[in-house]
Amino acid sequence: MQDIIIIAVVLVIVVCAGFYVYKSKKSGKKCIGCPDGCNCNKKQCDKNK
Repeated sequence: MQDIIIIAVVLVIVVCAGFYVYKSKKSGKKCIGCPDGCNCNKKQCDKNK
């Protein structure tokens, strides 16, 4: 029973993270989670990684 609960919690976290990425990309954000607050261009964000 504990395994099912753990799997369900992990699955909910993964689905929520995927939905956040999908929603952010659909709204036009270039750098999801960028520390510059998406005020840089994509090339600068890629250099920081």
